[in-house]
Amino acid sequence: MKNNNNPSRRQFLAAGSLASLGLLWASNSSFSFAKPNSVFGGVQIGAITYSFRGMPGDIKQIIQYCVESGVSAIELMGDAVEDYAGRPANPVPMRWTPGQPRPTLTDEQKAALAQYQKDVAAWRESVSMDKFKEVRKMLDDAGISVYAYKPNAFGEKNSDAEVESALRAAKVLGAKSVTLELPSAAQTQRLGALGEKHKIYFGYHTHTQVKDTVYDEALAQNKYNSINLDAGHYIAVGAPHTTASLIAFIEAKHDRISSMHIKDRTSKEHGAGNLAWGTGDTPLKELLRLMKKNKYKFPATVELEYEVPAGSTAVEEVKKCVAYAKNILA
Repeated sequence: MKNNNNPSRRQFLAAGSLASLGLLWASNSSFSFAKPNSVFGGVQIGAITYSFRGMPGDIKQIIQYCVESGVSAIELMGDAVEDYAGRPANPVPMRWTPGQPRPTLTDEQKAALAQYQKDVAAWRESVSMDKFKEVRKMLDDAGISVYAYKPNAFGEKNSDAEVESALRAAKVLGAKSVTLELPSAAQTQRLGALGEKHKIYFGYHTHTQVKDTVYDEALAQNKYNSINLDAGHYIAVGAPHTTASLIAFIEAKHDRISSMHIKDRTSKEHGAGNLAWGTGDTPLKELLRLMKKNKYKFPATVELEYEVPAGSTAVEEVKKCVAYAKNILA
């Protein structure tokens, strides 16, 4: 995601966040501020920590961003957690913006990355849960629960031992589900069985390849296969996707949805853009009111993908999204 924020303004705001971070983690990580509560009208509004990807991102900083955003429940990306737990350092660090061409690697970098992936696999297969328990304690102290966990550990090349280690970590963190992009039918069959073994749901996410039948095979395979629906991407597909078809899909599949991403996108016919909430085509009001009316228990997850305005930060924009939802639901 391109970001044209004023650098000095961003640095000032980030410095303020990091200064307050010291207060949060004083006294042996005891939380000293009012804990957030983002349940409105019975609907849990959460955020995926991917929303803060443009800011400094160790686990303590991420928790602080959630507190400052007023978010009390999250879908937690795995990198910061695994780094805290001692994952081997990546010898080929890359910054890549989704939607942009991936960096080209040299042969030497490819070899180093292949060895790194082996080292991470070996680490995951034997890692203690002690550090994950420490992260859970930090989250509890801050008043934040984890409903979904998203480590990069569920690919076809990841061993069963890696997958099961990540599922144990998810359980320690308090998550009811883990999330990943919808893979092949063979992989959803494999993952569903491992999810059933550990009693953790696999929530499958799609982008604009989403259609009303895209999850059917995975859902039929195992009750621990579920939907991590993205309402914004659904609308961005354009015709035949409409507000009516999205609501009908949710009503039909609500008992198989483990979490739902919400963002305001325009339809394909209107450019399929990511916009500030209330200015796109995603029926945010209708979706949130549907969740409230029908008492759906899956969380609605803020995923910040529109460009952060100059002079603002991801924290401030997530806070605006939470306030938008609260205004509809409270």
